[in-house]
Order: sequence, then structure tokens, then C-alpha cells
Amino acid sequence: MRKLIITMLLIAPMALSAQKFGHVNTQELFAQMPEVAQIRLKMDTIQSQYEAQLASMNEEIQKKAQDYQAQEATMADAVKQIRQQELQEMQQRIQLFYQTAEQDIQKKQQELLTPVHERMAKAIKAVGEREGYTYIFDAAAMVHIGPDAQDAMPAVKKELGIK
Repeated sequence: MRKLIITMLLIAPMALSAQKFGHVNTQELFAQMPEVAQIRLKMDTIQSQYEAQLASMNEEIQKKAQDYQAQEATMADAVKQIRQQELQEMQQRIQLFYQTAEQDIQKKQQELLTPVHERMAKAIKAVGEREGYTYIFDAAAMVHIGPDAQDAMPAVKKELGIK
């Protein structure tokens, strides 16, 4: 039993040295993927459309609020209540629109980015399998990268067709 333990302790360092470790900066890689620039443009367009609609709604409520303030002194109480209620309902619609727009933007961004993340993960996995890596770590999350660790970034970029 003692010989087995000693043999295991002697073999363990050799087994570790046979492993191949690599690293890839996924944030940098993601930023360099051509689809990401197209997605940013698409998202900017979508966000601009929502912002334009929100600005129009805000302009409308400001105009109605100014009209209300200008005529408030001469209005009957029942008319005041109706106009105040209209302003409150408009404000609620604006808030609801804003919340819905935020959710739609996040959902659309996730929908567009998920295939890009999946493509990047598949490329990293393909490089790992093809080049015999035991592990490929994300360099952005690493505290220390030793001299024996190999930069798998060029191979992954090649796999993705990024120059």
C-alpha cells in the first residue's frame, strides 16, 4: 500500500505536466466578431425609435399640462378633475411605455447576442478539441497566467474567421 501511494505521488506531477492549458479573452474576442457591430447598429436603431416615440409622448403631455395650467383658473371643478385625470393617465401610459420599451430592448438584444455567444463557445470548444487542450480559461477572469499557459486566441480567431 505504501509503495502504491509513493508511486502515485511520483506519477501525479508527470500527469499534470502532460495537460495542456490555454486562455482566451472572451470579451476581446466578442468585441472583434463582425456580427457584434451589426447588432450594435440594429440596437441603436431600435433604441432611437423608442426614444423618438417617448419624446413625442412627453411633448404631448407637456403641452396638455401647459394648457391645463393656463386655463385652470377659469375651469369648473368637474372639468379640472377630468383634465387632471387625463394628465395622470397620460403619465401612467408614458411610464408603462418606458418599461415596455426597456424590456423589449433587452429581449431583442438577448435574442440577437445569444447566437453570437453560442458561435464563440463552439469555436473555443472546437479549438480545444482539435489542439488537445485540457482546459481553455477566460483570460479576462484570470488573476495570473503562467508562462506554460498557451494563448488559444489566435486559433479561435482563425476558427471564427476573424483576422
